[in-house]
Amino acid sequence: MDCYFHSNVPSIARCNDCAKPLCATCRGETGTCPSCLLAQRIDAASASRERLPGQVPVRQRPAHVATMDEPVESRALVALGYPIWPLALISLFDRKQSMYLRRQSLQALGFNLGMFGLFGLFSLISMIPFLGLSAAIALPFFVPIFLVCSVVYGFKAFHGDDVRIPIISDWLDERLPQS
Repeated sequence: MDCYFHSNVPSIARCNDCAKPLCATCRGETGTCPSCLLAQRIDAASASRERLPGQVPVRQRPAHVATMDEPVESRALVALGYPIWPLALISLFDRKQSMYLRRQSLQALGFNLGMFGLFGLFSLISMIPFLGLSAAIALPFFVPIFLVCSVVYGFKAFHGDDVRIPIISDWLDERLPQS
């Protein structure tokens, strides 16, 4: 068996931490490989490092952001709820759903309701004789904007990223618990 770090060099032992095969050159005094030794030094240096004044604290991941522990089917249903709103409504009935998926379902419904509301408002404004000209010009762009935004938000929701829709996310943050 060859050394993990050097090809064509026979190994003499295994690393005590990760069990990689090591040659005599790579094996340290404690029996660890160079990568495990480096990881130990980094951990020791970061543990002993003091916080500097004015240093930005490390941002913790919010509780409403998904982990990849949720079932793929549930994440896919919520992600498809952005372009197809009845799927977001169906995903609200899942009793085992996490808070992240419930929040994304509500956000998808709010996004669809907001886009349909804006489309209806612009349709009504376009019927006003002189004022409606600018709304009539903007009206054909709503469908492509809706499709692009819903696909982007759906992909982000499926991969567990924090989807922030301008007005809807702030409204949900005020009303839903973060845990």
